[in-house]
Amino acid sequence: MNWYDRYILPHIIHFVCKTGFAGEKRERVVPMAHGDVLEVGIGSGLNLPYYDPGKVRRVVGIDPSGELWRLQVKQTSKPAFPVEYIQASAEAIPLEDQSADTVLTTFTLCSIPNLSKALEEIHRVLKPSGQFIFFEHGKAPDRSIQCWQNSINPVWKKFGGGCNLNRDIPGLLRDSGFVFETLEERYDSGWKPASYHYWGIARKK
Repeated sequence: MNWYDRYILPHIIHFVCKTGFAGEKRERVVPMAHGDVLEVGIGSGLNLPYYDPGKVRRVVGIDPSGELWRLQVKQTSKPAFPVEYIQASAEAIPLEDQSADTVLTTFTLCSIPNLSKALEEIHRVLKPSGQFIFFEHGKAPDRSIQCWQNSINPVWKKFGGGCNLNRDIPGLLRDSGFVFETLEERYDSGWKPASYHYWGIARKK
């Protein structure tokens, strides 16, 4: 890991992800989680205040960046449920098969190097009745915006911690054995190549 990725990038990611815009998205999806939750890409713990303590037994968060987790926001009160952080990658989730009632990702699937392997792992650890809740950005529907995404992506990825602008999130989930209970998508405010969002709930076929 180079100097930029270790010391600068975690602060940039934390700052961007705690904006009011991102908070609105977290407030929309995180409270739907229930039971034993696996949060993939827990980062600096920004989702923790949005979990419903009446529905969640515990949260296990994985993230490859220990530096980002150390920036965890100090809450005025601790969550009313156990939280465990594991420094690990989504391509090798250190949990047993069918052990999670909910898997949650927010602004995470864009930056996992081997996303197909990570989705295979999410599928493995999710219970047959479990839910995969996600809020992600990705490939836009307009060809002109797609051209921008594809052309900018190599540079964006280099300086954005591996973030990809042009991933077809719904298609990748379908290819990995998920079906959608709900799926919404639209442009939100901001720079169009980075502001097409997908969110919803997927389940195992």
